[in-house]
Amino acid sequence: MHNSARLAFAASAPELRQEALVAVAGAGSVGCYIGGCLALEGRRVAFLARPELADAIARHGLCISSLDGTDRAFAPWAIRPAVEPADAFAQADVILVTVKSGATEEMADLIARHAPADAIIVSLQNGVGNVHTLRRRLGDERVVGGMVPFNVVQTQEASGRPRFHRATSGTLLVDGEIPGLRALLDVPGVRVREHSDMPAVQWGKLLLNLNNALNALSGLPLAAQLADRHWRLLLAEAIAEALAVFRAIGIRPARIERVPPRLIPFVLRLPDGMFRLVARRMLAVDPQARSSMWEDLERRRSTEINYLQGAIVTMATKLGVPAPINARITDLVLLAEAAGVGSPRLTPTQVAGE
Repeated sequence: MHNSARLAFAASAPELRQEALVAVAGAGSVGCYIGGCLALEGRRVAFLARPELADAIARHGLCISSLDGTDRAFAPWAIRPAVEPADAFAQADVILVTVKSGATEEMADLIARHAPADAIIVSLQNGVGNVHTLRRRLGDERVVGGMVPFNVVQTQEASGRPRFHRATSGTLLVDGEIPGLRALLDVPGVRVREHSDMPAVQWGKLLLNLNNALNALSGLPLAAQLADRHWRLLLAEAIAEALAVFRAIGIRPARIERVPPRLIPFVLRLPDGMFRLVARRMLAVDPQARSSMWEDLERRRSTEINYLQGAIVTMATKLGVPAPINARITDLVLLAEAAGVGSPRLTPTQVAGE
């Protein structure tokens, strides 16, 4: 089906109400933060989580905090995450997919088996192929794209209570085709607005996500890494390569948080003092925040490198467009994954291969 089918489905579907049940498919860092913010505002939320995390929440509750100083907690009895998909999905009106890209097909199969056939599926994932994967398995008309611009860090307090901390700013974007979806998800801590071209947004977000791998390789907090021009020059080169690939294909990425994509490499290459003046919003991050890919390496999990830099390299190879820095970054992250010892804490010179 094409966009016309989705519009027809949206026109015939009842408007989502605030009492709709929202299921979080893959309640990790981003999923628990968004789901927690929704639950704190009285939305009905079901969480599907890994057994270890579900047990920690059942024993100790969870805490939601943010860069702006917000700090809110749930008692252990207030949230009961499910570990079985049927328990989380059976009555869902909306399902927020927040799993890593490599788990999208598996999650789509679980949703197909256990969720109502008319549940709205919203991909809140990195990468550009997840919406297509979900639509192929679940139907084109009820799957829509979304984009989470902020970083969420998961830690554990001394008591054992999991904490999910929003460490950067930004407004969550969703496709505007589903009546009532924005209003349902728009709560304090997760401000939401609609966008008419989510594929362009996802391409734009991919450009910014190219820093995830550099941050993971550095082991530095995001603020410290971005404040260092040597790291920014690497990121500028990776984004410039991606933009060359986009031009060759005819992709026009959307602007994310004000900066036109074509100007991002220029801004990143500025001297430190000028960069601090121009990019205040980029540097408005929690001092200890790191990327989700850094967290994956530290927790000995597979990363999304093949869906970020790896996607650029795949397209570049098919087109005959050079992308050497993205290829090297991909190889370094895969080596770090295989080593299984966390972030390799490389220097910019080591990443550049000089």
